[in-house]
Amino acid sequence: MTSLWREIVEQLRLELLVQLLLAVVLGGAVGLERELKGKPAGLRTTILITLGATLFTVLSYRMGEGVGDPGRIAAQILTGVGFIGAGTILHMRGAVTGLTSAATIWVVAAIGMSIGARAYIEALGATLVVMLVLAGMGPAEHFLARQAARAHLIVHCKPEASALDQLEALVRRTGLEIDRTQSRVENVDLVVEFDIRGPKRLHDQLLIAVVHQPGVRSISTGE
Repeated sequence: MTSLWREIVEQLRLELLVQLLLAVVLGGAVGLERELKGKPAGLRTTILITLGATLFTVLSYRMGEGVGDPGRIAAQILTGVGFIGAGTILHMRGAVTGLTSAATIWVVAAIGMSIGARAYIEALGATLVVMLVLAGMGPAEHFLARQAARAHLIVHCKPEASALDQLEALVRRTGLEIDRTQSRVENVDLVVEFDIRGPKRLHDQLLIAVVHQPGVRSISTGE
């Protein structure tokens, strides 16, 4: 009986080791794509989140087996991951960015939970789909951006030497394309005009970001 119990324990530990290694592989695959694109949720982040979700799920099932709901600990994973995801969204001042990184964190946690629940085929399939979405949607997004809305933006700001460069960088960081830029000095203001192109939702984000940009006095869309 004692030898049988030891064998069971060893098998469980071996399975846990395999699960953790699988979490490293699948989380690392998603993280590598994010790392190559310079996104906040990179290789180490996705691996650690997948590992943590896997381990918490395994412990949840083992600790709750026969004495309570085995899903209680695992359910709290989503709460913790939500805080991490919120940090990636709010880290960019003045603009709503990082939504894809937050969603990536959320989905790799789900992959980790799948591994911990021994749903290995589902975890592998989800990883392949996630990588396809992250890496394969670029051409489609680029095509849609070319067909997207256009706008004329007029910004009045302090006539500082780097003001124009900062505004151009802000527009590009938001994800919009600049078709034309024109600047002039009016009274005590530097007036910068942009013809921009991109998804309509990014136009609204850009307005918020420019309003919070230091040195900006006013902004209008020229409509």
